[in-house]
Amino acid sequence: MAPGSALIPRLAETGPGTEALRYCFALRARPESVAVARRLTKTRLGEWRTGGDTLDSAVLIVSELVTNAVVHTGSARVLCELRCLDGRLRLSVQDQGHQPDGPRLGRGADDEHGRGLLLVDSLARAWGSRDAGDGSGRIVWAELPHGSEHSC
Repeated sequence: MAPGSALIPRLAETGPGTEALRYCFALRARPESVAVARRLTKTRLGEWRTGGDTLDSAVLIVSELVTNAVVHTGSARVLCELRCLDGRLRLSVQDQGHQPDGPRLGRGADDEHGRGLLLVDSLARAWGSRDAGDGSGRIVWAELPHGSEHSC
């Protein structure tokens, strides 16, 4: 699948009378894909009229989550999802393989790994991880308030 190909429609039904903005893309799990993920995220959120700190934080968070999936898993590809619903912007990255204990925050500047998650933790309203459910990997997600001209 080509980078940036939509896996599901932009507008997804979530219940009676409710719609959510939703965009997904798949990338090869390679270091150069991090820049592609940043670009696709910035472009789509711009189309959704997301601006300012929310846009900058979202691009940085996606960059960190994709980087972690590329560096710390044996994945061939990663799936990214941007979803806007109820005033929240949810960013998620799914890999194809994970460590049994999941992502962990670094303890400080001396830790070789985990500093990116400290950044995610400081920017996001909430974040976490879960198994994909079918044994296909792990999903790491983060949420931001979504300030735009369109309500989520």
